[in-house]
Amino acid sequence: MALIRECQPETIEEWESWYFENATTAGKNTFKITRESLTELGERLYEKITEVVIPEWQEAFSKLTKQDCHDYIYNLTINRTYDGFLREKSVVNDDLSKRFPAVRFEESPPELDHAGDIDYLGFLCEEIAFGIQIKPITSKANFGNYKPSERMQAGFNNFTRDYKGNVFIVYSVDKEVANSEIYDQIQKEIDRLKSFCK
Repeated sequence: MALIRECQPETIEEWESWYFENATTAGKNTFKITRESLTELGERLYEKITEVVIPEWQEAFSKLTKQDCHDYIYNLTINRTYDGFLREKSVVNDDLSKRFPAVRFEESPPELDHAGDIDYLGFLCEEIAFGIQIKPITSKANFGNYKPSERMQAGFNNFTRDYKGNVFIVYSVDKEVANSEIYDQIQKEIDRLKSFCK
């Protein structure tokens, strides 16, 4: 979205032309994106789907039972929700609250959890807080460099407007913080927010 916002095209033709003049890949070895490179990606996708994905799915689907579907839904609804609940509590109570004892951590109200994707609030004083969203490390692996969706980012922005603090995404593994660099970021945010508490 950043590229199209930079371009601000009025037609799809303008956007297409601008894209192929300016778009590059992200990462260490960047290269210009061309029509040919998009065609090559399409070829690789086709090969992967037809040679790997479809055969694997056909085999899996041929063995699928109604009980498998019942078990999956039950596991997702009961077991994984409970595991996530325990993971969140452990990350906050056994790690963050001990590392940042001056912060009062509270579970977010339902409207923030559901609409704003905020799991916990870290209060420095009555109205000033930063937000915490806790995700399993597998979400980072599944989605690459996980970035909040536009809806989530809007929720994070609303949170910052209301509480002054930013929202941090904490990845957990075995009920511990996996992205330890987040500690320094949270500490900087605590230091910044202290000025609002006077």
